[in-house]
Amino acid sequence: MFSTKFKNLAKSIGSFDILIISALIWFLGKFLRYVFPPLFESLQGTYAVSTTALGWTFSIFLFAYALVQFPSGLLSDRFGGVWVIVGGVTLSSLGALIFILNLPFSLFVVLMAILGIGTGVHKTSAVKLLYTIYPSKKGRALGIFDTFGTFGGVIAPVAVIAAAAVSVSVPGWRLLLFSTGAFGLFLTFIFIKRVPNKFTKKEKRKTNDNNNKINKNDKSLVFRLKSAVSVYGSLFESKKFIIFVIAAILFSFTYNGIVAFLPLYLTQEVGISSGYASLFYSVLFIASVAQIASGELSDQIGTLPVMSGALTLCTLSFIIFMMSTNSGLVFLGISVLCIGLGAHSFRPVRGAYLMDSLPDNISAGGLGIVRTLLMGSGAISPGIVGTVSGFASFRIAFWMLATSVGMAALSVIILNFIKK
Repeated sequence: MFSTKFKNLAKSIGSFDILIISALIWFLGKFLRYVFPPLFESLQGTYAVSTTALGWTFSIFLFAYALVQFPSGLLSDRFGGVWVIVGGVTLSSLGALIFILNLPFSLFVVLMAILGIGTGVHKTSAVKLLYTIYPSKKGRALGIFDTFGTFGGVIAPVAVIAAAAVSVSVPGWRLLLFSTGAFGLFLTFIFIKRVPNKFTKKEKRKTNDNNNKINKNDKSLVFRLKSAVSVYGSLFESKKFIIFVIAAILFSFTYNGIVAFLPLYLTQEVGISSGYASLFYSVLFIASVAQIASGELSDQIGTLPVMSGALTLCTLSFIIFMMSTNSGLVFLGISVLCIGLGAHSFRPVRGAYLMDSLPDNISAGGLGIVRTLLMGSGAISPGIVGTVSGFASFRIAFWMLATSVGMAALSVIILNFIKK
């Protein structure tokens, strides 16, 4: 009996091997994205640069990440997602390996852009691939996929602490990134070995059929683009849609700002150790478990009340956080946890509200427009926060973030009273 159960378990795991490998690559991408904020203090010591320089460097990473979203989807539609994923993880892994070298800061910035491109192509292509390979279990597959990614942010600061404790001839952060790159190349090898074998002729034929349709419609491409601009532009005739987009942009600005600079704020402004700062940074991502509850609650009572409550919690917690500098580690940690609970509770419901608001025939394009706006505002946030902290102070920069999320909360509350 035990042998039979073990074989069934092995078979079940084997049927999800591509999901597991794809999710691990997504975990790697998120890890590379969130490992740098806890390293800002070490990077300042290594390169003797300002918070302004670090902030704009991280913004470059996010801009590069944002810019490849549409091209990666286009390439996946034309050639299939397998080799787009392979190219992305290979590029980001090689970029991570190069960090072991003692390069000037200008090349460090170039490598950050390379990492943004390499990690940015994965999700769009992976979602398409998982939809193709797991058509009857796509919900479960994408849930597992996103959960793996979230924990990249949980593990990153812990890994920074561990790397700092290692006694080697090179800085611990360089060794950490080098090891991450080596792991990425290992995942690339496994991905290449497993995925093409399961990407059947029928599934490849779907990609070829899409290519043929695209080629046949090339002559009408300009016309279709003009029509699309007109159709998608009509979305902004709705006051509710405009207010929602403004709220989402304000939230994205706050979220990316605090994600980029929370560890450095805690060490330089609050005065706690880098170890505690990294642990609090992990707490911010551990709070992502709230996504499950907020999504379920929005199904029961509606999206607007949940979004209003989530952003209000995030705003009040941010204000308490700013006022609790000398209140002890426990109180500080609780306020960070509550910021995370509010922020992560908002994010999945935001997507549900948006999809409910968009006409079915333009939902994908409408989502793409909003995601572009969100990612753009999120990308510029670290640069602005770094600049303000450099010219004024971290407290002023973080009060700016608190004001931004407060305005987002107010905007969503207003939505409850607008019909169109």
